[in-house]
Amino acid sequence: MLTIQNKIPEGLLELEAHELSTKLDGPTLFHLSGQRKPPLFISVLLHGNEPVGWNALRNLLRNYQNQELPRALSIFIGNVSAAHHCLRHLDNQPDYNRIWNQGDKPEHTMANQVYDEMYKLGIFASIDIHNNTGLNPHYACINKLEPDFLHLATLFDRTVIYFTRPQGVQSLAFAELGPAVTLECGQPDNPQGTIHATEFLSACLHLAEIPSRPIAKHDIELFHTVAIVRIVPGIQIGFHENGLDLRLVDNIDHLNFRELPVDTILGWQQSERAILLSISNEQDQEVSGDYFYLDGNTIRLRRPVMPSMLTRDTQIIHQDCLCYLMERMSLEIEPRSLSDL
Repeated sequence: MLTIQNKIPEGLLELEAHELSTKLDGPTLFHLSGQRKPPLFISVLLHGNEPVGWNALRNLLRNYQNQELPRALSIFIGNVSAAHHCLRHLDNQPDYNRIWNQGDKPEHTMANQVYDEMYKLGIFASIDIHNNTGLNPHYACINKLEPDFLHLATLFDRTVIYFTRPQGVQSLAFAELGPAVTLECGQPDNPQGTIHATEFLSACLHLAEIPSRPIAKHDIELFHTVAIVRIVPGIQIGFHENGLDLRLVDNIDHLNFRELPVDTILGWQQSERAILLSISNEQDQEVSGDYFYLDGNTIRLRRPVMPSMLTRDTQIIHQDCLCYLMERMSLEIEPRSLSDL
C-alpha cells in the first residue's frame, strides 16, 4: 500500500486535502533532504476529515520551494481515499490512527513499513497533526513524561495531555524512536489551527536540539487521560430525536476542558437497568461504575473529571468514542508510578 518518494510532485502543494487522491495512489512517505539530520517526521491525514496537517505542510513547504530545508523532512500522508470523501475513514478501512501496532490487515503492514523506514533513518522528532470535532482548545499530547517530550509539547501549547490508551496510535509507536507529539488543532473550519500548526512546524524545523533539562512547572498545564468513554454498540444516540436509546445533553461539546463537579448530567437513556456507556481505564478494565451512575434514567457523574473530545457528531461517537476523561497531573509524580493510577 505504501509509496515512497524523494521529492514533492509538481502541483501537489496546490491541491486541497480532498484532491490528493488525484495525484497520490494511496499512503505516501516523502523523504526530503535538508541541512541537518536526522529528519523531522510529520504525519498528516491519518483521519481523512482532518485537513489541518496537510494545510500546514503546504504553507511550510511553499516557503522552501527555492531553497534548502533547514532540516531533512520525512512526511507521511495517510488516508487520501478517506480525505477524498471528507471522512475519518471509509467503511472498509480501519482507523489510520489505530494501526501502528501489530495486526493482520494490509494497513498494519503499511504502518509497519513506515515505522521500519524511520527506524533505519532515525528521527529528530515525530509530529502527528489532527483536527477534532468538538469545542476543544489547541493542545499537545504525549506518551512519555520525559523532558524532551514535554519541551516539544509546550512549544505548541502549555496545555499538555499524557495518555497511554488507546493503543495503536502513531505517537505511541514513534515515541520509541524519539520525542513524539500529537497536535490537536481545533475544528477543521477554523483557519487559526492551520496558522498555529504552521508556526510550530517552522519552529521545529529550525531547532538544533530539543532541551533535555526538566521543564519549569509554571510553563505547563499537564493532564492525564485516565479513561475512555464509549457508547455501547448497536444503540441509537442523538440529541432531540424521539425514541433514542440515549439522548445526550444538547451542549455536550461545551463541557470539554471544564472540570465538571459530581452529579453533572451527561444525558438520559430509555432503560433504567444498565448504563449505556462503556468506560475503560489505562489497563483496559471496565470502570463505568467508578465515573457514572444512573439516577432513574439520568446519567450523572460520580466523581469530578475533565472531559475532552466531546462532540455532537454522532458518526464520530460511534466510530471512535464519546470522550476521554482527564485529571490534573503534577510533574512531581514519577513516571514509573503511573501504571498504578
